[in-house]
Amino acid sequence: MKDDIHQDITFRKLSVFMMFMSKGNIARTAEALGLSSVSVHRALHTLEEGVGCPLFVHKGRNLLPLPAAWTLLEYCQDVISLMNKGLEETRKVAGVGRGRLRIGTLYSLTLETVPKIIMGMKLRRPSLELDLTMGSNQMLLDMLEDDALDAILISTDEGEFAGSKFDVVPLFHDDIFLAAPGSEKLNTTQTADLRDYADRKFVSLAEGFATYAGFQEAFNIAGFEPEIVTRVNDIFSMISLVQAGVGFSLIPGRMKKVYENDVQLLKLAEPYQMRQLISIVYMHHRERDQDLLALAAEGRMYARGLVV
Repeated sequence: MKDDIHQDITFRKLSVFMMFMSKGNIARTAEALGLSSVSVHRALHTLEEGVGCPLFVHKGRNLLPLPAAWTLLEYCQDVISLMNKGLEETRKVAGVGRGRLRIGTLYSLTLETVPKIIMGMKLRRPSLELDLTMGSNQMLLDMLEDDALDAILISTDEGEFAGSKFDVVPLFHDDIFLAAPGSEKLNTTQTADLRDYADRKFVSLAEGFATYAGFQEAFNIAGFEPEIVTRVNDIFSMISLVQAGVGFSLIPGRMKKVYENDVQLLKLAEPYQMRQLISIVYMHHRERDQDLLALAAEGRMYARGLVV
């Protein structure tokens, strides 16, 4: 039994056929589809050849559907409906076009960056639902690779993802500061040499967080291992411990606006100075996803606003 469908039967021709059956006229069909009358006539004629039986009869300059055409139309409607459903399910599996975007972010970016980008996204795509997940740099990157997130806002090294499977939209650079309890009597007009704080206690983020890597690197340069009282899993808890006088820490400057009255921030001396590059990252194979393109555009607009 031969079950191959003739190559002349395409979804495009079936769509033309369905529109013709609805309009009943080649000219009106051509107008509705933005095609020429010749293109409509050719599509119907070659479809008829592909089916292998007459579908229409000529009456003057008009085409009249035969009973076979009405039978084909009935099945066409089922096929197109099923194919549309199949495409929708396929996109869902691929993480595309769900009407929902799963965004991962560092905790520190929820103060200003993420709310502004989300507000912009809601203006661009009002019907799009946005799910937010917070975590460490490494956790979010792992979730992105596992397709548990669609895009993430994390700290990236310059050129870290160059030529890779990721697309990166840089947002801004952020300096790292020494954070001290407000009760400490320090000269905040001078830069902080970490060697002067070798006898102090410190609190730190856990491994996998962007600031943790910088923390390790800075004290490596200082030439000593700091006494770490505790490690925590979010930057807000860490700063609360600094506020309470538990210890010093290193934090990104973006936290300054919220905690400047309770925490002293000292610029690091030149050997220890470091900057984080905050970027939007998503998988390269999703580069044509309209929701991700909207997120990338919103990110670029946000970045331009910071420069101005």
